[in-house]
Parts: sequence; C-alpha cells; structure tokens
Amino acid sequence: MGKQFQKLTPSLQEFISKQKIFFVATAMKEGHINLSPKGIDTFRVEDEYKVLWLNLTGSGNETATHLLHDERMTLMFCAFEGPPKIVRLYGTAKVYHPRDERFDTLVTSFPPIPGTRQIFELTIELVQTSCGMGVPVMPYKKERNELIEWAREKGQTGLTNYMKEKNTTSLEGFPTGIFKT
Repeated sequence: MGKQFQKLTPSLQEFISKQKIFFVATAMKEGHINLSPKGIDTFRVEDEYKVLWLNLTGSGNETATHLLHDERMTLMFCAFEGPPKIVRLYGTAKVYHPRDERFDTLVTSFPPIPGTRQIFELTIELVQTSCGMGVPVMPYKKERNELIEWAREKGQTGLTNYMKEKNTTSLEGFPTGIFKT
C-alpha cells in the first residue's frame, strides 16, 4: 500500500535511478494542465530533498510558463518492469536557462546533450508511493535518438530560431521566459 515520506530515501533513489521514463505535471490556475513523458539521460537526484531535470528543446514549453505563474510540480515514476510501484515527487520548482549563473553549475551533472534548453530544480515537499499494480508490464527496448539527432542537425543557430518560433509562448499565449526580455 501507499506511503508518504518527507524526503527521498536511499531505496526510493535507487528505484528512480532504474526507471527509463518519468512524467512531469504542472498547471496554472486557469488553462490546460500539462503532463509530459521524459526520458533520455535527463534526470538526477541532487540530494534527498532536491532533484534536477534537464529539459531538451521540443515542440512546446508549457512547464516553463506554468512555473512563472505557479511553482508547483509533480514528477511520477512507474515500474514497467519488475515489482510494481509508483513514486510521485511533489514540490516547487525553479527553471534555469543557459543565461542564468546557476545553470552553469547544474548542467555539469549531465552529459552534454544537443538541444539542451533549460534545467528544472524541484525542491521536494512530499514523496508518495503507491502499489502500481494497475501499471502494465512493458519491457524496455531502447532509447529513441531522434530528438538528439534532430537537435544536432539543427545546430545552435537552428535551435535558437526554432525556439523563437515554437517555444516563446504557451498554448494559452503566455510567455515562457525562454528569452530574456
């Protein structure tokens, strides 16, 4: 059955490190709730109270917009292989862009990945586990490389132009903060 914790225990950190996908949820008071699957090598546990997520350039930038209005974020990890389990991390998050001094420190936690857009740092307020017995068993096959290859082919100038076109406003038309104004 489910349990609640105030921090990430070593066993929960180990569980998280084995997952190949996680989900990010954010929302503003009004508008759409955003829920995104994330993968590749983009997640790190900083300590028992903080985690990092390296965000890559994609077709939207809803999470960044939502955090400008409401810092709440939920991350979810599910076991698709092995014993069933779900772990949710609830807390408040900050976004760091390459222009931010803190970004330079945080990005060293990750390998260089083409298309890196920003880093989110979640301060954990609550950790919840649940049984996960309704989650299907799905064996892991491989990472998808298409996003990284796409970013590599675009190059930095192409990525910047893409972000200017696709990542400056949310679905509701709010600024994402990706470029300093």
